[in-house]
Amino acid sequence: MPEAYSEYVELHESWRDDLESRREGLIAMLRAAIRDERVIDAIARVPREEFVAPELRAQAYDDRALPAGSGQTISQPFIVATMTSAASVHSTDRVLDVGTGTGYQAAVLSLIARKVVSVERVPWLAVTATERLRRLGYENVAIHLAKDDVLGWPDDAPYDAIVVAAGAPKVPEALIEQLAPGGRMVIPVGEPTRQELLVVRKAADGTWTSTDLGPCAFVPLIGPGGWENL
Repeated sequence: MPEAYSEYVELHESWRDDLESRREGLIAMLRAAIRDERVIDAIARVPREEFVAPELRAQAYDDRALPAGSGQTISQPFIVATMTSAASVHSTDRVLDVGTGTGYQAAVLSLIARKVVSVERVPWLAVTATERLRRLGYENVAIHLAKDDVLGWPDDAPYDAIVVAAGAPKVPEALIEQLAPGGRMVIPVGEPTRQELLVVRKAADGTWTSTDLGPCAFVPLIGPGGWENL
């Protein structure tokens, strides 16, 4: 075997070992912070390194958001775990994921829910996320390119849970309408650069209440129900 190839194999295996140790460390941290084993198990099963740019793979299991291109990000694992747990997703649920990005949140949700409908406004992200999820075997996720004048994906409503990965100025009525009675929505609400993470619960009569989980920072929601002029 050529020496250069042997060195490559050794370096590659070292990288994989380090990535695995980072993954184990992240999962241990999340397990201590998020007392929802279904969610922790789902995150442990999703290879986050497949959802980041090649040059960022060494950082895949750092507990922080990473750039995804076109001003978008792949969310911090702790936030993904928090939002997924707060949405109280069940195995029979249909879930709307607003802001596909690279598809990481959709992949996590798909391991818990019956079906995930995900919407992305950036065309190339929608295409690459679709290809990535198909390649990795997440067959219960449908990704759609967002319509300019529509928030969410009302064609498949109502949803048992909605997870929104972008900050809105207020809770969008359009998403409340797409939520089934008894449904839960987790959404950042506030200013363009800083929000409060809210859990919205819709009652049988259509009214809703919200619980504040604390501060967070997401990219702004653009378009209907969002920051139109940003």
